[in-house]
Amino acid sequence: MLNGTRSIIKLPKLVLASGSPRRAEILQSVGWEFDTDIPNINESELAGESPAGYVQRLAKTKAETIAERHAGEIVLGADTTVVIDKQIIGKPLDLDDAKRMLKMLSGNWHEVLTGVAIVNNGKTQVGIQNTRVKFSEMNNVEIDFLAEKGDPLDKAGAYAVQAQAALFIEGIEGDYWNVVGLPISLLYRFVKNTTSE
Repeated sequence: MLNGTRSIIKLPKLVLASGSPRRAEILQSVGWEFDTDIPNINESELAGESPAGYVQRLAKTKAETIAERHAGEIVLGADTTVVIDKQIIGKPLDLDDAKRMLKMLSGNWHEVLTGVAIVNNGKTQVGIQNTRVKFSEMNNVEIDFLAEKGDPLDKAGAYAVQAQAALFIEGIEGDYWNVVGLPISLLYRFVKNTTSE
């Protein structure tokens, strides 16, 4: 205790424009208060769109769509995708598709990109976080295990770094929380910037 006073960081309440349980869990883990409002948008890629452009556009669209319903509140939009050999690997369609994706990731480095957008007082701030992840070589039994036990169908790249996939991840370069689904440090910097203006 310094001279009887304490400095407290005040995290402003957010509206999370996402139904992702991982993003909700990350916000809860740092004590960030939020409401959830899930946008209904078209998430298809545009012709010629880069992976970085894709995730930032979706994050911005999600945040701005929900901000229309929450005037005066800070709205967070985010979108995460996996990229290997410059190809976007989204969420698998079924278990066979999940196994196909995991075979692509086996023994290779890939990138996890998350676009983050904050709408506050009618202004939108958009950015991106990039993390590299290396999977060990996996045999067919291990791929089947990961597809069947790892609940892959709602996850970009068909895996969750904090669950069964951790058995096969050899290295991470960059922000771990980005791979989980929300680069919380980038979000904090964004919110700090928008609320200090």
